[in-house]
Amino acid sequence: MPGDHAPLNLVARIGLAIAMAVFMGLAFEDVYKRGEHTSPGGIRTFPMLALLGTLLYLLDPRSLIPYLAGLAAVAVWLYAHIRGEPQDDPNRPGLVVPTANLLAYTFGPVALTQPQWLEVGAAVAAVLLLEGREALHRLVLKVPSDEVFTLGKFLILVGVVLPLVPSHPVVAWTSITPLDAWLALVAISTLSYASYLLQRYLPLKSGALLPTILGGLYSSTATTVALAREQRALGAGQADFTADIVLATAIMYVRINAVVAVFNLGLARALLPGLGGLFVVAAAVAAWQGLRAGRAVHPRKLVVGNPLQLGTAAVFAALFVVLALATAWIRARFGQHGIYALAAVTGVTDIAPFVLGLAQGSVTGMSVRALCAAILIAASSNNVLKAVYALIFGGVHACRRAAVLLVALALAGLLVTALYLAAGS
Repeated sequence: MPGDHAPLNLVARIGLAIAMAVFMGLAFEDVYKRGEHTSPGGIRTFPMLALLGTLLYLLDPRSLIPYLAGLAAVAVWLYAHIRGEPQDDPNRPGLVVPTANLLAYTFGPVALTQPQWLEVGAAVAAVLLLEGREALHRLVLKVPSDEVFTLGKFLILVGVVLPLVPSHPVVAWTSITPLDAWLALVAISTLSYASYLLQRYLPLKSGALLPTILGGLYSSTATTVALAREQRALGAGQADFTADIVLATAIMYVRINAVVAVFNLGLARALLPGLGGLFVVAAAVAAWQGLRAGRAVHPRKLVVGNPLQLGTAAVFAALFVVLALATAWIRARFGQHGIYALAAVTGVTDIAPFVLGLAQGSVTGMSVRALCAAILIAASSNNVLKAVYALIFGGVHACRRAAVLLVALALAGLLVTALYLAAGS
């Protein structure tokens, strides 16, 4: 209760409420008081409301009758002010204006009864929303409605379905639970979606490395196909496209280690030397190809699909479950070498479900180094697939160099795999 606070602490909390009200008032004045606008609120009104709410709360903090009466009076004042504005006035205040005033009125009780970070966080959020008014309105016009709808459906799956998914195994073959599968889907989709949004809406400079880096985080395979198609359209092999294809694969190694770390930090630590070394080699090769390109850098902005489409999510979840069951069955039937063979096969599809299954314990009885070897085999197999895709979509003449370098990276990955196995024997 406020009466239990030491006087200095009480004064400090009231001062925080007034300071946050002034802070929000500055932003409000900047947005709503330009020119001759008469919207209620501002750098004087907000601190006064915060002080009023504080004093009325302190009068009776148990029943809150004075505070609620003051809240009703402020609401009536705001209603009368807004109703008095001409209906055809383009600057007529909307709901944001009365909401900001009511928020300022609550600053006092919040500062007195809640942690300080809540008060500061609420004020900062309000200021960001006020100052971001024009940018947010532009964003509404820029973002297609189908993407908003897709994101809404995905949030339902994450916020509603995820808590309801069983957290216990449903079959005896594997310890993987439906919750594990859904968490894997959420993890990989979140990373891909963040990359997708940055690629689509972030202003990117022509010829910059950022589109390729973001593409590698999204999907190195999809990025390879997109770059190969662009290179084919140019009609000849270009060193800068080769550099970007290799760079996307370098980012793939970072992506693998990042998603593994979410579910199995120990496995990620064991993988770090191998994947880190391969990243350094791939980045060095990409830099070498970039230097060969000189100034002949072609502008590009990779176009990728929305990774939150429900069809894509359903395929990932199904593939995760199938591979988890197959991994457990193959381990029991064919042993460790069977897992390595499965890793090579999964490399020609999407390796993320297989890798995340290993990270979450879809197979038992294998050492950490053996699990690292299986993941490295899958990544190497995927590099071979990307080499084939580069030749198919880009043509032999245009993408021959890129394909050779991807196969070389696959062989380097197998060499690192052999080192892991030798160290574990």
